[in-house]
Amino acid sequence: MYQYVLAIHIIFVVCWMAGLFYMVRLFIYHTEAQAKPEPARTILSEQFEVMERKLWWIITTPSMYLVIIAGALMIHLHAAALVPQRWLHIKLLFVTGLVIYHFICQKKMKQMAQGNFKWTSTQLRLWNELATILLFAIVFLVVLKSTVNWIFGVIGIILFSLILMSAVKIYKYFRERNNP
Repeated sequence: MYQYVLAIHIIFVVCWMAGLFYMVRLFIYHTEAQAKPEPARTILSEQFEVMERKLWWIITTPSMYLVIIAGALMIHLHAAALVPQRWLHIKLLFVTGLVIYHFICQKKMKQMAQGNFKWTSTQLRLWNELATILLFAIVFLVVLKSTVNWIFGVIGIILFSLILMSAVKIYKYFRERNNP
């Protein structure tokens, strides 16, 4: 039974992460559409709102709940082996961070639907990288378990974050330079 639940868990982690990654990409396009002249701005905004709503409520949010249910079931099925493991506790902290990220995205979606665009497309690109960082941390914890050297792990996540943020800034520089 555990292997089936694990398979379901992995499948819906992929669906959840794909939804989160694509949702923030839609936020970026939705935000950039606000600079378009009318009627393009309204047409694009309405289309992005439909896409965001369907992605969120049909794929992303149900996937998150299935990930949580399958994860809880796996812990229940192997509680004696899993609960004492320190890596699992740390993983659950990162997963909690990802759930918080999920609900912040939901709040952003609702704000944008009301015409409230607080973040720039660059800020949203940086925000998108947070999910990537959390995903990397979770996968490395699960794969390496107790063999993780925490010092190198923390340094690696910090360096990876800096590389992602630099890539976003470099992309912005070239995009602005090519589109004066």
